[in-house]
Order: sequence, then structure tokens, then C-alpha cells
Amino acid sequence: MKAIQVTQFGGPEKLVFTDVEDVVAGKREVCVRLFAAGINPSDTYTLSGTYSFCTPQLPYTPGLDGAGIVESIGEKVTNVRIGDRVFIASLMRSNSTGTFAQKIVCDATLVHPLPDHVSFEQGAALGVPALTAYRVLFQRACLKPGQTVFIHGASGGVGLQVVQMAKSHGAKVIGTASKPEGKKMVQQAGADFVIDHVTEETIDDVLALMDEKGPDVIIEFLANKNLETDLKLIAPFGKIVIVGNRGSIEINPRFAMEKECDILATALWNAPKEEYEQSIQGVIAMLTSGTLRPIIGETLPLQKVSQGFEQLEKGIGNGKLVLKIN
Repeated sequence: MKAIQVTQFGGPEKLVFTDVEDVVAGKREVCVRLFAAGINPSDTYTLSGTYSFCTPQLPYTPGLDGAGIVESIGEKVTNVRIGDRVFIASLMRSNSTGTFAQKIVCDATLVHPLPDHVSFEQGAALGVPALTAYRVLFQRACLKPGQTVFIHGASGGVGLQVVQMAKSHGAKVIGTASKPEGKKMVQQAGADFVIDHVTEETIDDVLALMDEKGPDVIIEFLANKNLETDLKLIAPFGKIVIVGNRGSIEINPRFAMEKECDILATALWNAPKEEYEQSIQGVIAMLTSGTLRPIIGETLPLQKVSQGFEQLEKGIGNGKLVLKIN
């Protein structure tokens, strides 16, 4: 079968489209014929060989998220049947052969039903983004209906799902984006207000949208640039949850003291088993009801996966980046 194989750590040039040995489902495993796979920032970190959460054994096939049809099942598998439409939401260090391939074999616990109204591309946009969005809002920020959520960088694969989940929970949502196409996606996701990224000079303008109170929750995707601005913006006793970061920042802790706010962080790989399972059930419920509708930004053929990695590293594009698999 065709797959992406990595034999050396490095950059996107190390992603090789090639023939690999076919995969076979063993006991408590499922083999899925894949039609789409999602690319996540964590995939680029893993490829470098320096990611603190995971250093896979070479050679390996990347990819944690995907969607397709169950081709075969092993002994003692009862949660899916051959022919079912499914999505895969795997985690690092879980038993999975990687989704950047025509087929995947993984633990049955990583395979979940995909409703008929959800496309394979949308199914591939779940997994890491959806579970992260759920964990950020409900397990870290403990979002309550009626609160105001400010998403600093809402046009990415995770940010758009944060918008949808927060709105479905009865929150007022303000999202930022830098480009017109990104703003359009954030609006499409249901945000009450869509604005430019906030800077020191525009804090007062943002506060005016919230009757000068500030948001109860801030979801931050670039903490090394925005954290001190967030501290000035957050409401008293609010919560800032860091999802993304690309460097260091010097802040004045007094801003946090003045607000008595919480600075939290999340990494999906730290989720305890019971919280992971809670997230999966929450995501499936929202997906089934239609309140969660992953927004696809761009699709690329599997052969052009290196282009997708380059786009992620440069911060190009909005919405979820998905690979189509023939």
C-alpha cells in the first residue's frame, strides 16, 4: 500500500511517499481504509525528532487523525463493524500505524462512528483539534453558559472548533484573525464578533465590545507574543488558557495579581484516561447533533504532504488542513 514514510528526522523533505507493507488487524485492533487525514502542528514537531512528548522509532508513518471505512476487525472488537464510516482520534504512544497512508491499523478504542452528514474530510479534522478544543473549554477553563470567551487566533483548525463549542454552550464569543478569509471562517463558525489580533494599542477598543469588563476566558494560541496583552485584557478572576507557544516572553506578574486571574495551559497528551474518554463522548455528541461542524481550509493529495508541513510551519492558511487519500 502507499504511505508516507519517515526514515530520518528533519524537515518536510524527510516525508517520502512510497510503498510500504500492507497492515493487518490483530486482536482488539481495527483496519480502516482511509480517505482523509488531518495534519496537526504536533506532526511537524514530531518529524523534527526533538518533540518532548514523542520521539517515534524510525521508520514511521506520521498522522494521528483520519477518517474512512472499516475494512477488517480483529478478535474481541465490538464497537465497530466492517463497512462502518469512522474517524480515528489517536494519541501519541498509542498503538497506531499512522494515518498518512491508504490504510491504518490501530487500537479499537481509537476508532469512533462518523455520522452520515459528516464528510471524511471533516472527520479527519476531528481528533487532536476537537479533543483539544473540548479540553481547553470544559476541562481547563471550566466554561459556564453566559460567560464571554476571547479566542486570540480563532481561524485555525482548533480555534474554529473552540468557537463552535463555546457558542453551543451559551457563551458570547469574540475571535481574532489577521486576514479577510480567516475572519470569514471565524464568522461562519458563529462568533459574535470577529476582529483583528489585539495589540497594546487596541485593548480599549476590544473592551468596548464587552462593556469594559473584559472576557472571562481567553484562549491563547501564541503566548510568547500575546500573554501580557491577555493579562491586561482579561476580566478580574478570569482564566487564560495557553494552547500554543513558540518562544519566550517577559511579563510583569503584577498584571496577574491585579486581576487575580489564572494562567493555565494545556497539552492534550497530558489528559488522564477518564478525561480523554469524556472529551471523546462530548465531541461525538456535538458532532451528532450538528453543533460541531469542522471547517476545512485546504485539502492536498497525500503525495503533497510536505507542502502542507511547510504551510503549517510558516503559519499560512486558515481552517483545517487535510490530506485526501485515493
